[in-house]
Amino acid sequence: MKMIRQQPFGNTGHMSTVTLFGAASLGKVTQAEADATLDLLLEYGVNHIDTAASYGDAELRIGPWMPKHRKDFFLATKTGERTYAAGKEQIHRSLERLQVDSVDLIQLHNLVHPDDWDVAMGPDGVLEAAVEARQQGLVRFIGVTGHGLAAPAMHRRSLERFEFDSVLFPVNYPMMQNERYAADANALISLCEERNVAVQTIKSITRGPWATTERMRSTWYQPLEEQDDIDLAVHWVLGRPGIFLNTVGDIHVLPRVLSAASHYEERPSSEAMSRLVAEEHMTPLFGG
Repeated sequence: MKMIRQQPFGNTGHMSTVTLFGAASLGKVTQAEADATLDLLLEYGVNHIDTAASYGDAELRIGPWMPKHRKDFFLATKTGERTYAAGKEQIHRSLERLQVDSVDLIQLHNLVHPDDWDVAMGPDGVLEAAVEARQQGLVRFIGVTGHGLAAPAMHRRSLERFEFDSVLFPVNYPMMQNERYAADANALISLCEERNVAVQTIKSITRGPWATTERMRSTWYQPLEEQDDIDLAVHWVLGRPGIFLNTVGDIHVLPRVLSAASHYEERPSSEAMSRLVAEEHMTPLFGG
């Protein structure tokens, strides 16, 4: 088993594995399943956990790891609240659930709707709670995340308002065939490179929306399943220098994503990715 390579996580001074553990996969698992997942992360050298207050029981599942393993991980969580008071309360609740005195990164979760943005970034908004938590030593860095086609453009707007340390948004081959989305995403990545802001990506192995109500995975999208297909999708994302890939919201697919990341060599060609899209009937997760 090869260890997953590391690179600087923006301006934080931390060398994070290029594949970050997306702890949404722990939202509905037992503690025993979560503990087995931790063992797998340690085997691959993954040293960065990305969770959120809204990820079911994920923070509660990570909490028992922290007394022994806090030093082994850059620990990030998220608040989906928009006001100062609610955000402050949720940040403190996350610290309790995670059984830690502080986290490395607090992120404003899915901040893409203009109305939400106005509240969160305005007077008595959640950003003030995040800044206060940083001043108090409860968090070290502050980031912003988003889903959907508007995320890259809204993140650029956020970076003009505040010096966020990280951004997170969807990147996969089908989505990046949307010229407008690709232009927004590339402009955001360029801005982040200029400012040394960490770029985190999600949804790398998305096949498309679920076409049936019988969902075999805990992901809210249908993922690729075969190792060769996952290799292509993961390697294509990791082929963009400097960016990070969040794993997958299902602990049973996770080993294949970690395996793919551990033996990355080069980015697949557009021809190879086009064949994958055609063979697996891949479609963009977000329309419009």
